[in-house]
Amino acid sequence: MTQMRTHTCGELRMEHVGQQVTIVGWMENVREVGSNFAFVVVRDFYGVTQVVVETEDMMRAVKAINKESTISVTGTVRERASKNPKLPTGDIEIVPDKIEVLGRCRYNELPFEINRSREADEQQRLKYRYLDLRNPAVKKNIILRCNVVAALRQAMTEHGFLEITTPILTASSPEGARDYLVPARKHPGKFYALPQAPQQFKQLLMTSGFDRYFQIAPCFRDEDARGDRSPGEFYQLDMEMAFATQEDVFAVLEDVLPPIFAKYGSYDIASSAPFKRIPYLESMETYGTDKPDLRIDLKLQDMGTLVRGTEFAPFAEGSTVKAVVVTDCALTRKQIDKLCADVEVQAGAKPYWFRLDEKGELVGGVSKFLADRKDALVEALGLTPGCLVGVAAGKRDQCLKTAGVLRKMLGAAAPGHMDRERYEFCWIVDFPMYEIGEESGELEFCHNPFSMPAGGLDVLLKAERGELDPLTITADQYDLVCNGVELSSGAVRNHDPEIMIKAFEMVRLGEEDVKKKFPAMYNAFCYGAPPHAGIAPGVDRMVMLLAGEDSIREVIPFPMNKNAQDVLMGAPGEVTPKQLDELHIAVVGEVEE
Repeated sequence: MTQMRTHTCGELRMEHVGQQVTIVGWMENVREVGSNFAFVVVRDFYGVTQVVVETEDMMRAVKAINKESTISVTGTVRERASKNPKLPTGDIEIVPDKIEVLGRCRYNELPFEINRSREADEQQRLKYRYLDLRNPAVKKNIILRCNVVAALRQAMTEHGFLEITTPILTASSPEGARDYLVPARKHPGKFYALPQAPQQFKQLLMTSGFDRYFQIAPCFRDEDARGDRSPGEFYQLDMEMAFATQEDVFAVLEDVLPPIFAKYGSYDIASSAPFKRIPYLESMETYGTDKPDLRIDLKLQDMGTLVRGTEFAPFAEGSTVKAVVVTDCALTRKQIDKLCADVEVQAGAKPYWFRLDEKGELVGGVSKFLADRKDALVEALGLTPGCLVGVAAGKRDQCLKTAGVLRKMLGAAAPGHMDRERYEFCWIVDFPMYEIGEESGELEFCHNPFSMPAGGLDVLLKAERGELDPLTITADQYDLVCNGVELSSGAVRNHDPEIMIKAFEMVRLGEEDVKKKFPAMYNAFCYGAPPHAGIAPGVDRMVMLLAGEDSIREVIPFPMNKNAQDVLMGAPGEVTPKQLDELHIAVVGEVEE
């Protein structure tokens, strides 16, 4: 122990009865029973201990102390008359000889009750995060994060990876999100950028002769917050392997992650190797998403041809129509309507439904438009009495999105269709290399421009000659998904300058553009680069899953709010004119708050 204490507040047991001890911590609560009798709860990082005040002098000392002050208690351990089996220290208590204030809380009222801080307004929690973190339930997530990071480091080291840190101040690079820019004082008018990821540096390490690299890497992206995304900064288990294929990357993560998830997760069951592999197009058609939750046993079925010619406009010719069949569904009409409304909010389009009742008749929802083809629907969709059929219809992309959300919500709402208490991993593979941009209407990279096209240079040349549709080219790219959450994207990298140039030419960028945008990497590859592949699972998302939390902010020590503001430290904030002058920066126009 430290010089200030002999034991922690989570340490004392029956074998310590009769001993003189000193504990330190926060005075969590005081319950007065009489004029000179009170129970005081002292809390530190390790637990809580009850202190029993039985004298006038001790009572006077306690009454002068506000809750959440830090105190030192020296006294004798004794057995409790009324034990608390819910506490590790519930068999004992301390009778104090001395109570000393170490750090006084100067406020009579707290922003929220410490042990119920998770019920408080999030802005208040973030503003007083140091109080929020005193809550053992909140602190538990941060401890979990520390343990998981330590386990990841150990596992990667055991697999022969070297932990190498890469620069934080670097050059701006077109990698898909907005950069955070840092003005360079010694170079007026020029800027550093915080790395969106160590992507280029880790590939340069491969060209430098390092065989296996990893780091718990900070990444910085100026993007909006989501439940599974923290604005500003996040951390990932960044890794890269030289002379490696997709299979090598899969083998490492399939060995590293399941034991960690099984040990530290809310559930002790995790997929074993090999994880299920699902081609991107198959995932979209079968689950309506490229991040399917495989704990749900529902799948999408095509029913477009079955409903052609009905009077229901959304089923008209040219629409994609998908069904989600839920057997033995006991959801009420009110529950179904509420679920459909929630799907519409999340997916941006309205779903439909009908049932096959116990008499074998179609009822409810859009059933009146389908009565004349009941037998065909029953046979094609495999319907049995009691089935609920959720339906999505519209243009293909919107239909699949709606159907995917519908499947997820039905799986969670209908009993028996979701095995919640497990971690189910899968790989999504064979992503399209290119897509037609929504704004440009022209061919663009679908995901990572550094990915190797499946088929290499040959397939790009065929597309250039018009022998195949470039939209059919797939990339050696893969996503790791767990319980419907995308943990990471990775790829076999395009390490050949000739293939790289040709891949960029497909999106109207020539050799000079590539040299200008990625000078270091392009030049390095010209000196002989090894084939290499990598991935970077998000640490924050992993811990969020392990902790069973819905918001990523619950597993980050000091998170920003949804507007990318640090309300604790007051960031972003204003700076002085002198600071701006030194950086050769002027703030022009109106500044909106």
